Amino acid sequence: MEVCIFFLQAMILLPGIAARVHQVKSFLNHAAYLSCYFPNSQKTDIRSVIVFWQKDALEVVHEVYYGQEKHDNLSPKYINRTKMDMEKWTLQLLHAGIVDEGQYTCIVQQRDKGSPKIIHKSECLLSIIANYSQPEIAWLHAGELKPNEYLNLSCSSSGGYPEPKQMTWLISYENRTHRHICPMDLSQDAVTKLYNVTSKLNIPVPTNTLTNISCLLYLGEQLGSLVSLPLGIEIKMKEMEQVKINFFGPLIAAIILITLLLGFVILRKNRNTSSTNQSVSLAV
Repeated sequence: MEVCIFFLQAMILLPGIAARVHQVKSFLNHAAYLSCYFPNSQKTDIRSVIVFWQKDALEVVHEVYYGQEKHDNLSPKYINRTKMDMEKWTLQLLHAGIVDEGQYTCIVQQRDKGSPKIIHKSECLLSIIANYSQPEIAWLHAGELKPNEYLNLSCSSSGGYPEPKQMTWLISYENRTHRHICPMDLSQDAVTKLYNVTSKLNIPVPTNTLTNISCLLYLGEQLGSLVSLPLGIEIKMKEMEQVKINFFGPLIAAIILITLLLGFVILRKNRNTSSTNQSVSLAV
């Protein structure tokens, strides 16, 4: 009963205590370490104080009562998942999940003339990170690439958290790189809360130069980026033009030859007609 009274008094007194919120990040299903940031300049013995950890000012996460860990008031989801390093004043949260994200408050109370008094309070904002898979580029059309057509690609990454910021296409050729920002198709698993992301690219088929296409997934300033393996494309228009020349060359030559032959036949016919007319005149 005494423990419950102390907890309620701490809840009432908390608004009057200023505290800095410390950012803490932990990987999914790993242990998260939440420090109480207690300077302890007076070398206070943990056996002389009460230490609470609570989440979002609603759930009791961990409690140390004069050096002894208590479990009576803990939220059920934190039972057997927390450990307190009493020398470092640090709480270890095991198997941290996305549902564990939130603000955690450490409260240290000490008796003062029979009543508990808050001598320290600190807050940690826990964020969970799950690594996305390396982005992969896939073809969205069948058959060979041809000039004057469109290139259709998709880029996908899965199983990550938190929500990514942006997916960008990088198109490099002739020592230049162009960025294409296309809409992201984002979905979240209802159970795991992990995200899958896909983006699609539709551009004219590049020709006459080696083109490398990559996909960049930007996760944020603190988490960085992931990039796909480059996709290399090289189609030469000259080869296509050579095919046309090889096809039309003989046809043009045949047309010229037929034209010359017709001209020769017509010329010869005209000469024969002229000779016949001259012979008739002489006979008369």
